[in-house]
Amino acid sequence: MHLINYFVSLLWFQFYFTPLFSQQVFKPFPQHINYTKGTIKPNNVLQKELDNHVSTFYQQWKKRYIKADAGEGLYYVSVEGTVERNVCVSEGQGYGMIIVAIMAGADPSAHKIYDGLFHFYKLHPSENSQHLMAWAQKKNFEDFQKSSAADGDLDMAYSLLLADVQWGSGGNINYCKEAQQMIEAIKNQEINSQTFSVVLSNAVEQTSRDYFDTRSSDFMPAHFKVFSKISGDELWLKVIDNTYKLFSSFQEKYSPDAGLLPDFIEHLDDIPEPARAMYLESKYDGCYNYNACRNPWRIATDYLLYGDKRAKVMVEKINKWIYEKSRGNPADICAGYTLEGDVIRGRNYEAMSFIAPLAVSAMVEKKNQQWVNKLWNYVIGVGIDDSDYFGNTIKMFNIIILSGNYWDPLQKSY
Repeated sequence: MHLINYFVSLLWFQFYFTPLFSQQVFKPFPQHINYTKGTIKPNNVLQKELDNHVSTFYQQWKKRYIKADAGEGLYYVSVEGTVERNVCVSEGQGYGMIIVAIMAGADPSAHKIYDGLFHFYKLHPSENSQHLMAWAQKKNFEDFQKSSAADGDLDMAYSLLLADVQWGSGGNINYCKEAQQMIEAIKNQEINSQTFSVVLSNAVEQTSRDYFDTRSSDFMPAHFKVFSKISGDELWLKVIDNTYKLFSSFQEKYSPDAGLLPDFIEHLDDIPEPARAMYLESKYDGCYNYNACRNPWRIATDYLLYGDKRAKVMVEKINKWIYEKSRGNPADICAGYTLEGDVIRGRNYEAMSFIAPLAVSAMVEKKNQQWVNKLWNYVIGVGIDDSDYFGNTIKMFNIIILSGNYWDPLQKSY
């Protein structure tokens, strides 16, 4: 009897304290999520092969981009070969934290790496908020800029909610509390309280002209729906509604044939228009360039997870255009387009950062099945040496979605 009581007590202890010590992974990869009815994923290979491709590429991606030379217990996502003076940017840290949290189970070291990524972010707070991350770190790990970048903060906040589901918040890091603090800081410093749009950075003040500008790829409606539920704040739903309205009118006015959005949009308080040349990054700031290329994936995810028809309508325009433009050949998708749908001069080459998100956007409709299969084959066929940090990291994120393994933290299993 004493022996039975001992084992019962031991089982109770393990069950009760496992979340505390984070020995258990509650949603281990693969998860095989049922996306919205009527959506698709590649069906030319078995699910096991989809999972294996993701796991294999993850190991390659992790080996190349997850670095541990910033200090004991610290990890960061390296932007090697992309930004010469920087080793890390908050955008990459956000991508990495989501990827690692979802790949837990397939990667026994995921929890350790995730916590190290988190601690690196905490060591590099933005100037205006300790809960947001300074945008970039130089090779000596000093901050290149103290201001934040909204996209990185949004992904990091979302990742903390994933971590709360995976490992629980009773250990050394209260992931749920940290997420709530980030969400509140983003709301206060990176959301325009008049137009309910995402501002570029917490360095943008309400009296600044830039306060009424936005980076189109910072619109992450699936994230915002989770933030609204977690925080109980309907502001996030206003951001979703207002931005969908903005993007819909923008497509109709500036890109009726292709359905494309520019990297940056100016004058949201007056007459919104594509950003002028050299607005912030390049002469292509008003084109479908290296920021906006993420829009098909970010917007389509809202339909895959939540069935928001506004997302489907928006990406279907893009899907129809790119299929016709490329003649159904993924290799003919180019690295940048004008809003009219023409290839940017000199950009007749492929870039994974454009191709992979378009594969995700094609998942919204059954009629795209063969196209999705071709895109999957192409994306998987491109080796890690054939792309850079940006392309490979976007590929990593997107093949998780394509394989049916992307989930939201509202789907708790415990």
